[in-house]
Amino acid sequence: MLEQLIQEIRRREKVIRIFPNKASAWRLVGALLAEKHEEWSTGRRYWTMDEFYEWRDRQRDSDAEDLQPESSNRTLQPA
Repeated sequence: MLEQLIQEIRRREKVIRIFPNKASAWRLVGALLAEKHEEWSTGRRYWTMDEFYEWRDRQRDSDAEDLQPESSNRTLQPA
């Protein structure tokens, strides 16, 4: 992910060729980061929490089953 971001900065840098000062370079990087942030916040989601919630519920159910005593038909008999 970081490598793609750096490649995108370098691609745009080649168009400009040379920056007049450091501030202009930082503006380019800032604009690119703002663009990526907007993409991520508005739609592109790699993970959703639904799968986690389903997994958590399955874990709770299996833990509850483990805590319940097993029913048996055995009765205690004197020795």
